[in-house]
Amino acid sequence: MERVVFLVDMNAFFISCESTRHPEIAGKPAAVAGDPENRTGIILTANYEARKYGIRTTMVLREAFRLCPDLVVIPPDHRFYEEKSSELMEILSSFTPVVEQNSIDEAWLDMTGTGKIFGEPLEAAKNIMERIKSELNLWCSIGISENKFLSKMASEMKKPLGITELWKKDIQEKMWILPVGSMYGVGKQTSIKLQNMGMRTIKDLALSDRDYLISKLGKMGGEIHLLANGIDMSPVAPHCEGDMKSIGRSVTLSHDTTDIEFAKSVLLELSDDVGMSARKYKKKGHTVQIVIKYSDFKSITRQMSVPPTCLVKDIYTAGVHLLKANWNRNPVRLLGISLSGFDKNHESKQISLFELPKSDNEMTSNNKIDSLENAIHNIRQKYGSSIIKPGTLMDLDNNRKL
Repeated sequence: MERVVFLVDMNAFFISCESTRHPEIAGKPAAVAGDPENRTGIILTANYEARKYGIRTTMVLREAFRLCPDLVVIPPDHRFYEEKSSELMEILSSFTPVVEQNSIDEAWLDMTGTGKIFGEPLEAAKNIMERIKSELNLWCSIGISENKFLSKMASEMKKPLGITELWKKDIQEKMWILPVGSMYGVGKQTSIKLQNMGMRTIKDLALSDRDYLISKLGKMGGEIHLLANGIDMSPVAPHCEGDMKSIGRSVTLSHDTTDIEFAKSVLLELSDDVGMSARKYKKKGHTVQIVIKYSDFKSITRQMSVPPTCLVKDIYTAGVHLLKANWNRNPVRLLGISLSGFDKNHESKQISLFELPKSDNEMTSNNKIDSLENAIHNIRQKYGSSIIKPGTLMDLDNNRKL
């Protein structure tokens, strides 16, 4: 039996979610971004009307307003988006039990053998799209193929509200003509390397010598050669909460920066998201890791151990320490931070001598911060994540550039 795999990808998810409760933005350029009142922050998602003005994800708000003075900006509400994501996954799970969530707004579905229930793949995809539109009032694009890679590539070909089939027999006509940099799994740095090797299109990559690619790019060279030929044997593997190995966030900056205060403010935003997510899932980790990618596409990762924590303060403090110790002051284009090393039994874990607080005052201070962040989490759960900003947790310069 031939495999049938869908990739359902929501269109402009955050701002589309907002449009369900802000119908007044229909037809207007709009975006979800950091701090609309002070015109600071970065664009998280822009609708298609805004994209016509050149507004893109991670663009600084000041630049977005320069391109489109009438841009409607709504502060992010991650709790609301997670609720919509959960509703989406419930709909998808009604079509197949084999759903692999790839991010908050996309998932693979193994639809193999469901033809007698939901019809041919194209018919099933139309039913999924219609249910999402009618029940959630959200738009999506769907890619259909026999494996995860090709379905992902297909989902990117028609947006918004597109359904695309991309089977192996179609790859020469539909996929090989695309630039090599548009291929899923090929980042900017790898794309530059491939172009320097004379490979401009996916066809060039597919027809190149696999051993040569491996000699130049290592194991990844062999993997992307297979993908370019439409070969992907990875299964659609549902995730469960207990499988969570790390919680991380990263962002590509709208402009390269050498400003340490700007970088710290980015880390604060990311640490806040990581810490609150860890608290939501009742996870405490003892490893904080940062990723720094420079303007020349070289990247480094550095990590350090901390006592098991989910506190934003601890994650941010460790992140800033790693940033100061390892940044070579070259321009940075991407920053990321993650928390890992989760202990399922952290509640009953015996504290080692080295993890004991230095004083009763420090223990009292940590307990107060824990209570504060727990209160913030609960308030955000009820009123939305933008109701309290990270600046209330840290003594950070109020004139942040983010």
